[in-house]
Amino acid sequence: MSEVTDQVIEKPAAVPFVWGTGRRKSSVARIRIRPGTGVIQVNGKDIKDYFPTAAQIRTILTPLKATNTLNRYDIYCNASGGGFSGQAGAMLLGIARALAKSDASLEAKLRSEHLMHRDPREKERKKPGKKGARASFQFSKR
Repeated sequence: MSEVTDQVIEKPAAVPFVWGTGRRKSSVARIRIRPGTGVIQVNGKDIKDYFPTAAQIRTILTPLKATNTLNRYDIYCNASGGGFSGQAGAMLLGIARALAKSDASLEAKLRSEHLMHRDPREKERKKPGKKGARASFQFSKR
């Protein structure tokens, strides 16, 4: 019979995530970042597979380019609500907040680039007697 010994196997210390939350219109993006090689995943997919246009990807990468940290962090995002453009704007704010939390020296640069402010614009409500928020039905004189 073999003897069973009580050995404690040490796991390598996992690098903790830093969280940041961003919102835009009706979209919410919950961001987790940690030091890494530049992997960006949105809802389990690669960023290029998730977002249809390059403009949205450029929007998301803005805080990383402003702080010269493009390939220094792995970014994982859960985005919900709204459309692709709103989710991209929410990710921008979430990444900026997470970067400022992970390294306090980056916050001044992010603030000077106006990346730490939530975009307050929301959808305007439909008005009674009108077709939409501002569009009216066609007016006929006769």
